[in-house]
Amino acid sequence: MLVTQQPVLKRFWYPVIPMSLLQEGPQSFTLLGQPLVLWLDKEGKPAAVEDLCCHRSAQLSKGMVCDGHIRCPYHGWEFNGSGTCVKVPQLTEDFIPRSYKVAAYLCQERYGYAWVALADPLLPIPEIPEAADPSYRYIHEFYEPWACSGLRFMENSFDSAHPHFVHGHGKTHGDQSNPVPPPLDEVTELEDGLLVRHWMEVINRELQKKNLNMEEERTIRTNVRRWYMPFARTLKIHYPNGLHHLIFSAATPIDDGHSQLVQFVYRNDTEEQAKAADIIAYDRQVTEEDREVLETTDYDTPLDIQAEQHMASDKPGILMRRKLAALLKAHGEIEQRRAPV
Repeated sequence: MLVTQQPVLKRFWYPVIPMSLLQEGPQSFTLLGQPLVLWLDKEGKPAAVEDLCCHRSAQLSKGMVCDGHIRCPYHGWEFNGSGTCVKVPQLTEDFIPRSYKVAAYLCQERYGYAWVALADPLLPIPEIPEAADPSYRYIHEFYEPWACSGLRFMENSFDSAHPHFVHGHGKTHGDQSNPVPPPLDEVTELEDGLLVRHWMEVINRELQKKNLNMEEERTIRTNVRRWYMPFARTLKIHYPNGLHHLIFSAATPIDDGHSQLVQFVYRNDTEEQAKAADIIAYDRQVTEEDREVLETTDYDTPLDIQAEQHMASDKPGILMRRKLAALLKAHGEIEQRRAPV
């Protein structure tokens, strides 16, 4: 599936820029092939418009924020968050033609990020209950582009068969001598995605023992995975000592072959119990092991179940493909694929 060729994917919210970066000034981002500029308005709220001045096509992201508006670096035209031109320095009269405007997009702040929808969203931004629970702390982890499709990333996140191979090289939690994953306890289809529960025995290496405040060499951990259509998920890991480690990941689609990894964590412990830097370092090893493999996969991930081979542990990924295929059909679209060579 070529994400830039499926209009319905514009009708979802995606996290695109950390709010901390917007504090530094306007930022550019390409979402589903659409160049954007984001900035903070006079009230400190994020705004997003196309990164293209309607006058002579200069990049607005190369300009600056003036009184809550984005100012073009070429001739100084200023636009508000609705895309309306509110100032033209060259005009001597107090009149700006209505045609002086740029496309604007829905933009909201949530979980430390500016989220954008390019068209009327079909679903709300995912709700993470732990974000409102004072017993959980927030840890920002990763914000970086990957040469990988969002669907490949999501399938990998729900694939219980890969950890003992991809993560079994002695750095994180896998065990290549134990390749058969336990059966999935629950797979429930939801209106906006999937809910999957399962358990897994993992190896605790030294850094993870430190992060978990555990000395056991092996742990049975239970996982609750939630997929939010199309390219976001949470993984809530429950450890025997009562620790909860919830990871939110989004593979925000930049273009057909690239996604922006957005990842942050909520944990019900304190900095004194486990340093954020150590938690990030461990999760960095896990994500890099995934990335090494995922960036070798074909970004044109097929929705047709017959296009690739499958095994029992692939059930969540198969359901994802079917739900996305049904989404396209419901909106009068067919899957767009790369032309064969």
